[in-house]
Amino acid sequence: MPAIVENETLVKKTKNLSGIFVALVILALVAACAGPTPESPQYWPTEGWLTSTPEDQGMDSERLAAALDLLQEHREEYHIHSLLIIRHGYVVADVYFYPFAPDMMHDLASVTKSFTSTLIGIAIDKGYIESIEQPVLDIFPERSVANDGAEKRAMTVKNLLTMRSGFECISEDEAGTVGGGTQAEMMESPDWVQFTLDLPMSDEPGECFNYCNSGAHLLSAAIQETTGLSSLAFAQKHLFEPLGISDVTWPADPQGNNHGWGDLYLMPHDMAKLGYLYLHKGLWDGQQVLSPAQVTAATSFQTNTYLSFADYGYLWWLTPSGEYYYADGRDGQRIFVFPDKDMVVVTTGGGGRDQYGVLETLLTSYIIPAVESEAPLPANPSGVALLESGIQQAAAQPDARPVPPLSETARKVSGRTYAMEANPLGLTHVSLTFQDEKEALLQLSFGEPYQFEILIGLDNVFRFSLGYPRNPGITAAARGAWELDNSFVVEYDTIGNIDRWEWKARFEGAQVTLQMKGIAGTDITATVVGRLEE
Repeated sequence: MPAIVENETLVKKTKNLSGIFVALVILALVAACAGPTPESPQYWPTEGWLTSTPEDQGMDSERLAAALDLLQEHREEYHIHSLLIIRHGYVVADVYFYPFAPDMMHDLASVTKSFTSTLIGIAIDKGYIESIEQPVLDIFPERSVANDGAEKRAMTVKNLLTMRSGFECISEDEAGTVGGGTQAEMMESPDWVQFTLDLPMSDEPGECFNYCNSGAHLLSAAIQETTGLSSLAFAQKHLFEPLGISDVTWPADPQGNNHGWGDLYLMPHDMAKLGYLYLHKGLWDGQQVLSPAQVTAATSFQTNTYLSFADYGYLWWLTPSGEYYYADGRDGQRIFVFPDKDMVVVTTGGGGRDQYGVLETLLTSYIIPAVESEAPLPANPSGVALLESGIQQAAAQPDARPVPPLSETARKVSGRTYAMEANPLGLTHVSLTFQDEKEALLQLSFGEPYQFEILIGLDNVFRFSLGYPRNPGITAAARGAWELDNSFVVEYDTIGNIDRWEWKARFEGAQVTLQMKGIAGTDITATVVGRLEE
């Protein structure tokens, strides 16, 4: 805004000299001195992305088709859900792997942190937060904290954004127990913000990189404390609405602070909008949603992680080569931004044995080499047809299989309710009903309010249900079959909630033994025993 006022003043001063021509020349010189601005795209995807052939955007469709072959071949190494490639603002590949579908939202996991970083930048731009160097405790003046001292009082917003808070923060891996660590303890407390502020300090703020979800949650609380709006409400007003994002879910703590570290749910097309905003230095359709200075700082080197594959900005990961930066969430959630290639790549997934290796190969051997030119390439109809065939193959459901007649055991247990013994999962009741020859219904009760039903395909085709406890509005899929005469196996894929399970129910007389094993997304393995209710 100051540059515009200055320009108008210069025009007035030149009015009596050489007229409009001189004024225009001076305006051009002033604009040049102000530095380069992002090139405005031909359109903005506020209402939706436009599509294009890869060749029209300077990319090789045959190499992208080969990328889909790679992903199909390595489905177990990386159980991918979607792949979205955008170049010059146009979708050149939009791929959904069954059973994930275009209209499904997905848990972004720690990709959420890059959205939190963006909201902090907007809050600073608008003056709600004083600066990146504002002490964290100054944002919460009405709270008294345990383990108070000079180190904690020196901790700044920047320290939280760079994962150098100095908090004694223990990960689940360090704790050595599933569901353990500082984050789990925080979520069991009545006030997550107070719990985090009370944490002891293990280092000087700014000294050591220590990935801490609780610290990221404080940033969400800082937004609510300074703006009077939850992070979700603040985002809807200042980020999501300008970008045209309306389908969103973001859980909150008992005090209404949205999870600053994770659990934001969006569709892949909306995930890509954040990358596109950063690609254009915070500009969106004439509105400076986030200042260029904030974008540059967030995606520049801020922290040495001492990891071989990446360093850290402000809740963004940076590659050593500087070719791209990315938002990273567990089990395959990514937003990759390639400034020099004018490209955004988004993936969602459900984990796997070698997701990092597959993603690395996907980028370095297929997607990046597919970028051959800034200008359009010659048309390649056969390559486009090959790519389209791969997209359709990815989305196709498997062929239905013949279903054998119900066994004697199936008829006996169908519709009966089993009361489960006390267990760490809190599972209280189980019922399995065979509705017809192709579908079954599994009912699980974890006590109020976690009671839900799972529709199961018996013909090798997933059936879809709502009601997964962690996020009841997200679709899950299940299919099952009898492994033995008395053993029924269910593959349960929560899809957008990331977790995949294998459940085995063994029926012996009046007893059922339910083995629950996490295939991806969760490491939980449990065996629960129940008996028929009279």
